[in-house]
Amino acid sequence: MSKIALVDDDRNILTSVSMTLEAEGFEVETYHDGQAALDAFNKQMPDMAVFDIKMPRMDGMDLLQRVRQKSKMPVIFLTSKDDEIDEVLGLRMGADDYVKKPFSQRLLVERIRALLRRQEAVAGDATGESEEAKLMVRGSLSMDPLRHSVTWKGMDVSLTVTEFLLLQALAQRPGFVKSRDQLMDVAYDDQVYVDDRTIDSHIKRLRKKMRTVDPEFSAIETLYGIGYRYNEE
Repeated sequence: MSKIALVDDDRNILTSVSMTLEAEGFEVETYHDGQAALDAFNKQMPDMAVFDIKMPRMDGMDLLQRVRQKSKMPVIFLTSKDDEIDEVLGLRMGADDYVKKPFSQRLLVERIRALLRRQEAVAGDATGESEEAKLMVRGSLSMDPLRHSVTWKGMDVSLTVTEFLLLQALAQRPGFVKSRDQLMDVAYDDQVYVDDRTIDSHIKRLRKKMRTVDPEFSAIETLYGIGYRYNEE
């Protein structure tokens, strides 16, 4: 049973969403502000979390930043209808997805299930295969899905589930272009709609992380109006 953390200062949302998720078989813990959630996470991380952005004491952005210092757990942001800047900033900070308020609880459940499935896939859900068979090396890049580990020129890079899947998809065939639609299919289930901006934000965040270990990183090339390509270094 997966444990989901809901963090929102709207107690009506906490109550209604937690009831829906529990009816779907999830274990749910609720927090009315970011600091309360962080205190609990410091003791034990849930399997994934849903954060509201605007909260007292500690908002969702600050909470995500603290969580990303120690965990790659999937995170969905809840955003107000007109908070476009917050959505983009949240994705660049390492959120995996976002859902706009007011939202369909069924949509939120599907997004949660999709993230959990992706997390399981990255963790290596293929039995009978050796770790060597799963390890992918492309020039300076090494990716191990069983350990969710990435190194560039021997240095560790910490990626979220979505970032890992996007990099893996690009690096599998160096020199070949992946369109944004193809990358959306890799990172999201068919029933989950995302726009081009979401993929672009994840790629920008991915590049930024790679450049923390190598300021000259340029292996991911943008082909404007087409998509992205991984060039082996």
